[in-house]
Amino acid sequence: MLKILLFVLLGALAALAVHDLVQRRHSLLRNYPLLGHLRFALEALRPEIQQYFIERNFDGRPFDRDTRSIVYQRAKGTDAEEPFGTELDLYRAGSEYLTPSMAPRPVRTDPPRVRIGGPECTQPYDMALLNVSAMSFGSLSGNAVLALNTGARLGGFAHDTGEGGLSQYHLGPGGDLIWEIGTGYFGCRTDDGDFDARQFAEKAAHEQVKCVSLKISQGAKPGIGGVLPGAKVNAEIAEVRGVPQGRTVISPPYHRVYSTPRELVRFLARMRELAGGKPVGFKLCVGSRREFLAVCKAMLEEKTTPDFIVVDGAEGGTGAAPLEFADNVGLPLGEGLMTVHNALVGTGLRDRVRIGASGKVATGSDLVKRLLQGADYTNAARAMMFAIGCIQAQRCHTNACPVGVATQDARRARAVDVDDKSRRVARYQEATVKSALQIMAAMGVDGPSGLRPHQLVQRVDPHTVRSYAELHDWLAPGQLLASPPEGWASDWRAADPDRFTD
Repeated sequence: MLKILLFVLLGALAALAVHDLVQRRHSLLRNYPLLGHLRFALEALRPEIQQYFIERNFDGRPFDRDTRSIVYQRAKGTDAEEPFGTELDLYRAGSEYLTPSMAPRPVRTDPPRVRIGGPECTQPYDMALLNVSAMSFGSLSGNAVLALNTGARLGGFAHDTGEGGLSQYHLGPGGDLIWEIGTGYFGCRTDDGDFDARQFAEKAAHEQVKCVSLKISQGAKPGIGGVLPGAKVNAEIAEVRGVPQGRTVISPPYHRVYSTPRELVRFLARMRELAGGKPVGFKLCVGSRREFLAVCKAMLEEKTTPDFIVVDGAEGGTGAAPLEFADNVGLPLGEGLMTVHNALVGTGLRDRVRIGASGKVATGSDLVKRLLQGADYTNAARAMMFAIGCIQAQRCHTNACPVGVATQDARRARAVDVDDKSRRVARYQEATVKSALQIMAAMGVDGPSGLRPHQLVQRVDPHTVRSYAELHDWLAPGQLLASPPEGWASDWRAADPDRFTD
């Protein structure tokens, strides 16, 4: 019997070697039959070897081990503390620190909320400092969405649906929702892919929908759309998105509902009216400052503003994207936040519009830094995925997520225990907001309203540090209308409310 098995094995190896020699696809195998397969096996294992055996605690990407560990520990309710001091090089150029005060304040026990709703909003919403960022059903499994929304209900914070539509997994648990509408208008689209006002009004009236957001672009891939292959469009996803089952669905890179800044502003006002006065806003990864200033001019001329703007960072997110876009297109979150904040301040509109920050927010210090850079509140996607079991395998786009978070494979998705993971989401959010409030108290402020740019300091070189107040321009209220500073003047003059491009 052993001889037979050995004969079969040798025969199979011989057949594989012959195949390697005659095939034309892989040059390596033609020159190194059999042995060349070892290289492919090692390459497949490389990400796991890198993450578990080679990378240090603080230099992994996109999220290092220290950050992932903090999220896991807080989600489990264990102490997120480390002995023996930092492993970071605090003298490295670009490193940042928050300034502690010699007169710290007591830590707040009541987490502050942010009122979302400008003068035209009749149903304002009080947003938590940290919420679940946009992730669609279809990208995430049903169990993952259930866990996130149940966690949002338990913790009293909001859950952004992503652009994939309102599903039973969003609506079932009862958590507060921000309904995101993308270029595909999923859940409120006509048969030919246009915006359907009737469907939108019906679904926006749902009690759980607290805000509605129009997605202009996302950090991972600003300026391009998406393709959902027909093989993934099962009956459930087809019903949620309002598309034919089994047919490939394309989300275009552009919106049909507007083509100019003025049309965008008018459409946002229409959305708010259709939504019965609920808060309406838009999400973007900032690119051209001139284009955003054109939107501000349109707001001024139309005498209407959105209730909120979510700034997504070019650091990317849960969505898979071409490497060239992920690495080279769009502003990082910090610069995007400061651009939007200063533009609204300079045009006298900041008190009407709240700003959300979405991109690599995982810890209390991340949250505080984003507030200092101009945000009013934050949203987290990948950190929330960590809280429900994500291990950063980076296979979100393959339908082969090893922990059942980013997949539609029912066998894999069953790994997400909704009851357990939802409690982890709530614990993680609560502990992270508590950490942010502890940091603010150490800085000598009672809450977000006391934060100022000079309290965030960046090391410019090994011998020089500068505060954000020194490194960046911070406009005074209405300054662009009265006397634009030199660094903003040319963009302000060129900004046109009736066109985006120069």
